[in-house]
Amino acid sequence: MTDSICSVGFDTMEAFMVDVFKGIGVPAEEAAVCADVLITADKRGIDSHGIGRLKPIYYDRIVDHKIQVPVTEFEIVREQGATAVVDGHHGMGMVIAKRCMQMAIDKASEYGLGMVVARNSTHYGIAGYYPMMACKAGMLGMCGTNARPSIAPTFGVENMLGTNPLVFGFPTDEPFPFTNDYATSVSQRGKIEQYAREGKTLPAGWVIDREGQTRTDAKAVLDELVAGTAALVPVGGIGEETGGYKGYGYATVVEILSAALQQGAFLKQLSGFDPEGNRAPYCLGHFFMAVNISAFTEVEAFKKTTGDILRALRGSHKAPGAERIYTCGEKEHLAWLEREGKGVPIGVELQKQIIAMRDALRLDGYIFPFG
Repeated sequence: MTDSICSVGFDTMEAFMVDVFKGIGVPAEEAAVCADVLITADKRGIDSHGIGRLKPIYYDRIVDHKIQVPVTEFEIVREQGATAVVDGHHGMGMVIAKRCMQMAIDKASEYGLGMVVARNSTHYGIAGYYPMMACKAGMLGMCGTNARPSIAPTFGVENMLGTNPLVFGFPTDEPFPFTNDYATSVSQRGKIEQYAREGKTLPAGWVIDREGQTRTDAKAVLDELVAGTAALVPVGGIGEETGGYKGYGYATVVEILSAALQQGAFLKQLSGFDPEGNRAPYCLGHFFMAVNISAFTEVEAFKKTTGDILRALRGSHKAPGAERIYTCGEKEHLAWLEREGKGVPIGVELQKQIIAMRDALRLDGYIFPFG
C-alpha cells in the first residue's frame, strides 16, 4: 500500500463503480446512472462527492446498514400538467433524481416549465448534475434537496437543517454552463469527510459545538454531527454580522420545498435513526425545475447575453494580488481540463475502501497501482 496519492483513469474508475453497484444489487442500467453521477463529480474536481462517497454513502447503507434498497421503485403518486410528485421508496437517489429532472424537462418542452418533487429518496450525488441536464436541453435548471440535520439556525447551536443545496444551471455560449453547485452551509459534510480522510484540520468557523465554540477536528466532528453535539455554520458565518441569517434563510427555503410540497420528512426526521436509536432510511426530499428558454426568447440569444454577463464579471478590476476572477462553473471546467488525461486522484484512505469493496465483491479483474 502506497502512502501517496495516485491517479486512476476515469474510464477505469467508472467501470469499477458500475461493477460495485451491480455487485450490491443495483440493476445494470441504473448502476451506470449512479456511476456517471459520481464520476462527473470527480471530473469536475468535486472530490467530496465522487468515488470517495461510494462506500460510506451507498455501499455501506445498502450492504451493512440495510437502510437503502438497490432496486429503485419509481412511483408517480400525483401528476397534473407541468407538475408531478414522485415517491422513490428509498431507492437509489441518483436514479430517482435523474428521472425526476428528465420529467421536468419533458414537461417544460410542452408547458414552458416543469417542476417535479420527490419524497422517500436517498443521497443523489452532486446537485449540479441535474440542472446541467436542463442546460444540455437548452433550458434553465434548478434543484435542491434536504439532508440529515447539520446546520444550526442563526443564534442556535443545534443541528437542525441539512446542508440543503439550492442549485441553478444556465446554458451559455461558453464551453461550460453557469452552475452554482454548493451547500447553504459554509462547508458541506462531504468536504469534512474529505478532510478527515486526508488527516487535515478544519478551518475555524465551519463548525460549532453546543457552547457556540468552533470545532476543527474533522474526524471528531463527523461523530459529533451524528450525536447532535456539533453543527455546521450557515453561509455567511456565525450570527448576523456577516450575514449568516441569509444562509440560514436559504437552507430553510430548500427544506420547505423539499418536504412541504410532497409531504415528506423534514429536519430531525432525516437523522437516519428511528426513535429507539436504530438505523432507518433517510427519507430525503428533492425538487427539480426546468424552464424552457424558448418560451421567452431565442436560446442562442439567451446564451450570448449570459456569456456576456459572465465575461464582464471576469474582466472586471481584480483585487490587489488576485490572479483572476471566476464565475460559477468555471473552476469545475478548469478542473476537468486539468484532470482529463490524468484521472481520479485517490488518497490512502480511499485506496483502502476501494480495495475492500473490490475484494468483498471478488472483482478480481481490477488491478490498481495501490494494491
